[in-house]
Amino acid sequence: MEFKDQIKDKLSDKELWMVITFKTPYGPGETMDRLASVLEELGWQVMFKANWWTADIPYGVIRIDIEQDGREKIVLGRWILGNKCELLKIESMDLERGKNEFYRLIDGITSTLIYDPVIRTMREQY
Repeated sequence: MEFKDQIKDKLSDKELWMVITFKTPYGPGETMDRLASVLEELGWQVMFKANWWTADIPYGVIRIDIEQDGREKIVLGRWILGNKCELLKIESMDLERGKNEFYRLIDGITSTLIYDPVIRTMREQY
């Protein structure tokens, strides 16, 4: 991803959540794998990754939980299909704001996902 340097800079923030909004020319799986690879190249270990998207409108949400030297981060990738990789926004969020943003994004993709047992387990965990 062309915005690796901006991700690196934002990873040093103390907040738990980092939300990246971007365009991508790749499909959901490849987009998630490319984002995870960037995080690994920056020295972080991927502990968990998941991807939700909708076929009706080409956009989705990636969640990647990472760890480095005992420090944890949760990276949300909010993506939309485009002609090229382009960073639109990157921001850090505290625990509560990040959780709320995650639930809002997932709910925005489809309200039926919230009844998925994996999502329920994740909600209880965080």
